[in-house]
Amino acid sequence: MPVCRIARVAVALTALCALPSLVLAQAKPFEPTVGQAGKDVVWVPTPQALVEKMLDLAKVTPQDFLMDLGSGDGRTVITAAKRGLRAQGVEYNPDMVELSKRNATAAGVADKATFVKADLFETDFSKAQVITMFLLPSINLRLRPTILNMKPGTRIVSNSFTMEAWQADATTTVEGDCTTWCTAYLWIVPAKAEGTWQLGSNTLTLTQQFQVLSGTLGSNPLTNGRLTGDAITFSAGGMTYTGTVNGNSMKGTTGTGAAWSATKK
Repeated sequence: MPVCRIARVAVALTALCALPSLVLAQAKPFEPTVGQAGKDVVWVPTPQALVEKMLDLAKVTPQDFLMDLGSGDGRTVITAAKRGLRAQGVEYNPDMVELSKRNATAAGVADKATFVKADLFETDFSKAQVITMFLLPSINLRLRPTILNMKPGTRIVSNSFTMEAWQADATTTVEGDCTTWCTAYLWIVPAKAEGTWQLGSNTLTLTQQFQVLSGTLGSNPLTNGRLTGDAITFSAGGMTYTGTVNGNSMKGTTGTGAAWSATKK
């Protein structure tokens, strides 16, 4: 056999022997790396203990639909599904989406935990009762207007990062061995109550800064004004009012048990 032909055969055999290792390399499952770049943030997993705290803080129930914005490896969605919730993760990295699906299947909750490859700024999450996220403050602020237009009472839980001027309704921290990413913040989307209302023979004027209310009832200034979802409370003229906001009307009882109602002008 000519030398050149022998050389070609040797090269072919070498390439053939290399095929199994090439196939194995291509078939190796995707494994995320802490700090890997994403569309808007790098990936850092939420400690499992904080995942549990976040769900506790939101007081999730099996009747809730939860959406996790930037769902990474799917741990928050999967943990929620284990508690009986329907949950969906929104993740831009397709490899992370497929990893999450595999993790959900391995955990036995693929029927309740779903994942979509999508840009969270182009995603409709209006049907969720609970939103979880571990995003940068700048992204939280970009999402804030959309969140504030969600149904009153929707619960928003963030790992470590705030909404700046929108103060959290509650905060919790993981104690013990946790050293980083150990704090969760909860916001409850408030109803829209700002404006002028007629409450009996008095004019109720409300100014709203997120969940905090100020204003006047007749000539009396309001104190302790607050919204928790559609639940409203305020004091004026030595009387405390509690009730529920429903669009352009609200009603409730006073501290003495008397009924009251108001209509927006």
